[in-house]
Amino acid sequence: MEHTLKTGSEATVAYVSFDVVPSHKGAAIHIESFVRALAQAQANKKTNRKVELVTVAAQATAMTRVNWPNVNHTVLPAVGKTLIDRVLCFQAHLRTWLQGRAFETIQVRSIFEGMVIAQNKEQLCRSLIFEVNGMPSIELKYRYPKVADDLELMNKLLVQEQICLETADHIVTPSPITQQYLINRGISAAKIQVIPNGINLSCLSYQPPRPIPTIQILNMLYFGTLSAWQGVELAIEALALYRREHDAQLTIVGPARGQQAEQLMKLARKLGVAEQVHILPAKPQAELTALMHQADVIIAPLKANDRNLVQGCCPMKVLEGMGSGTPMITSNLPVTLSLGENEKHFLAVRPGSAKAIKDAMLRLRTDLALRMRLSREGRSHVVSHYSWERSHQALLQLHASANAHPSLGIHVNSRIVRTVRTVE
Repeated sequence: MEHTLKTGSEATVAYVSFDVVPSHKGAAIHIESFVRALAQAQANKKTNRKVELVTVAAQATAMTRVNWPNVNHTVLPAVGKTLIDRVLCFQAHLRTWLQGRAFETIQVRSIFEGMVIAQNKEQLCRSLIFEVNGMPSIELKYRYPKVADDLELMNKLLVQEQICLETADHIVTPSPITQQYLINRGISAAKIQVIPNGINLSCLSYQPPRPIPTIQILNMLYFGTLSAWQGVELAIEALALYRREHDAQLTIVGPARGQQAEQLMKLARKLGVAEQVHILPAKPQAELTALMHQADVIIAPLKANDRNLVQGCCPMKVLEGMGSGTPMITSNLPVTLSLGENEKHFLAVRPGSAKAIKDAMLRLRTDLALRMRLSREGRSHVVSHYSWERSHQALLQLHASANAHPSLGIHVNSRIVRTVRTVE
C-alpha cells in the first residue's frame, strides 16, 4: 500500500510508553538508554528534529519531565482507581496528543499505548516498532491475582496483544525465549529481532570480592522489583537455612507495591531472621553500585513460572550483578543461561529451591578461587557482550531498516482493530 502520510518538521521518531520516566526501575533505565540513542542519531543527521518521548505521570500532579538533549518529553496523566481506569485515561490523552501528528517511526512498549497507534497506524506512521518486554495476558495476574479468573478480560488482552503484534512492522524483544514465544503465537520470525538489555559500564564500576579465604558474615543482596515472579522470598528462606550454620544478612533493594515489603518482613519474622533482613527503596545507580560492591553475593532467584519460562525476559539484575564483580547466584532457567554460563559467569541453581541457594552460598563462603573466577569472568563477559552501545547499534540499524522498508508487518483486518478498542 502506498502511504500518503506526511510527517511534521519537528520529529520523525516517537517513543511512547505506559511507564513512568524518570525512575530507578529497569524499564525506565531501558527507555532512557534507547531514547538517548535515538536522539543522538537524529542530532548526528543535523536535521534539527527531536525525538518525541511520551510517558506516564507518576501521580496526577507529578508531571516531571526529563531534560535529555534532542528529546521532547510529554507526560500524560493516567488517573483512576483501577489499572483499567488509568489505561483508559492515558489512552484518551494520547489520542488527543496524536491529533495532527505523524511520524516516520513510532516505537511502543505495550498494548496500553500500542492499541491507540495500531488503530490508526496508516495515519500516524510509516513504521510501527513494538518492543515486547512482557505481555499483560501473562504478567498481569501476578500483580492482580483475580485477573486470571476474568476470562473475558483475559481474552481481550490476548486479542489486543495479537493486534499489536500483527500490525507492527518490526518487533524488538530482549530475550530469545520471548522471541520463540512470539513465534509460537504465529508471528513471523523474520520481523522479530532480539536486542538484549545492556548495562552502563561507565556507571557500573568493577570491584573484585573480598580476598579472604573464609567469609565470616556473608552479605547477601537482592535488587529489583518485588514482584512474585522474582522469588525474593526464596532469598529470605535461604538466609534462614544458611544461618543455621553461619552468620549472614540480606539487603533487599527495590520499589515495593502494596503489602509486598510487609509480607517479606512477615516471612522473615516467622523464620527468625527479621533482624538480618533490611528492605530499602530503589536507589540511583551510583548508590546501588556501592551496595553491590559491599555484598559478598547477589541473589536473583527467578521462579520457574510462565512469566520466566514461557514468555521469557532479560533480567537486568543478572547483567548488572555480573558486571559489578560480585559473585551471583541465580536460577537455572533458559532466560538466565541465555545470558551467561553456569559455574563460569554465575552459579545457576535449581529454581524454587532455597536449599540450593543456601548450598551455593556455602560454596562461596570458603572457595576464594570460585569467587574470583565468577567475578573476573562475569565482568569480562558483560563488557564483551552486553554494553548499551551494542544494543544501540542494533536498535539504530533496525530504525534505519524500518524507514527504508516500511509496512513489512502483517496488517490485521481493520474491522477487528475497531472492534477491540479498549480493555474494558
